[in-house]
Amino acid sequence: MWYSTCFETRGTIGGIVIMPNILVVEDSPAVRQLIVFALKRLPDAKIVEAVNGMDALNKLSFEAFDLILADINMPVMDGLKLIGLLRNEPKYKDIPIIVITTEGVEEDRKKAMALGANAYLSKPIHTYELLKAVEEFLTK
Repeated sequence: MWYSTCFETRGTIGGIVIMPNILVVEDSPAVRQLIVFALKRLPDAKIVEAVNGMDALNKLSFEAFDLILADINMPVMDGLKLIGLLRNEPKYKDIPIIVITTEGVEEDRKKAMALGANAYLSKPIHTYELLKAVEEFLTK
């Protein structure tokens, strides 16, 4: 698994990422706030917010992340384009990506997974389901 390197001491204990750094890419302020609120239940997690794929790429160029949560439909650069770009870059290709979207169509799920997403959650978001998926990727 790929681990973040920041100024804090990071690593794993028993396969669990300590002080995980999570990037939330979502254009809706209300949905982004809901996701961030749920993620704050994870002890010592650092959560960074991005409003679209371009904003996410900018943040990725300055900081390392252990996990990315991304919407599909966003202005400027959508989540599918972001996933495709990240999976073609060696330094980002192993970061787990969880897609969180209103696009519940099977074709969209298949496309996201084919591009390299690791999981696909449909909105409305259920906190338990979100935390279970996040914890699964932080313990690999």
